[in-house]
Amino acid sequence: MNPHTGTKTGTKPRDEPPTLDRATFGNRLRAARKRFGWTLAQLAERSGVSITTISRAERGQLALGYENFTALGRALDMDMNAMFAGAGVKPAQLDGPVVTRAGKGVVYKGLSIAYEFLGTTAAGKQMSPIVGTVHARKIHGPEDFVRHGGEEFAYVLSGEIEVHFDNGEVVRMAKGDSLYFDSRLGHAYISVSRQLARIVGMTIGESGHMQSAREGEGRAMPAPVAHKSERSVASALPVKASRGQSKSARKAAATRGA
Repeated sequence: MNPHTGTKTGTKPRDEPPTLDRATFGNRLRAARKRFGWTLAQLAERSGVSITTISRAERGQLALGYENFTALGRALDMDMNAMFAGAGVKPAQLDGPVVTRAGKGVVYKGLSIAYEFLGTTAAGKQMSPIVGTVHARKIHGPEDFVRHGGEEFAYVLSGEIEVHFDNGEVVRMAKGDSLYFDSRLGHAYISVSRQLARIVGMTIGESGHMQSAREGEGRAMPAPVAHKSERSVASALPVKASRGQSKSARKAAATRGA
């Protein structure tokens, strides 16, 4: 037994998955912003992420949650796999099968989940698969709820979790359970088992059909980005409000035509 490594003589220590530390992620985020020639304020305006959050993330002082780094990815018009690919690895277009060997995804420890990103060498893919270790144990406030366009799937590999939604609904899940939902609804994962739960998760961005359906409700322009404190209340409003506006607009047009 090697007293320094804890392994038997003649054996190799178990490979650790590659980890994207905060400093490396911050450097990549700053480089992506500077390629556009944008200031922190300009990126904040385009993404809805605060200047302070972006600045601290670029300096490696803050781990971003899923909502924030997907918002930044959309604003920077980039595949976020470029952020999570290994050093020296440039993502390529999906022109063949992409294999991620066991334990070889890229790990990024977010606010409530340690994400192991899979298939990071495939640029432009429609799905974002991860293996996640849920390390959050409780909901601290509205700021813990994540929301983003598209749909989300989660399958529990081990342990137990609760998925809290900002409409008050709570879903408890054990090993083998799965969940599929509209990820525009604010959601937060916590581990409720003795050991930290592990999940397979997948998100997919909003499709053209989904966008067309919502735009067909009569929204003339995108709704402004709400502050986190406002989102739990406002997240359910845009579709209903737009429907009401479209009906009013049609009535007004009919009256003018008459």
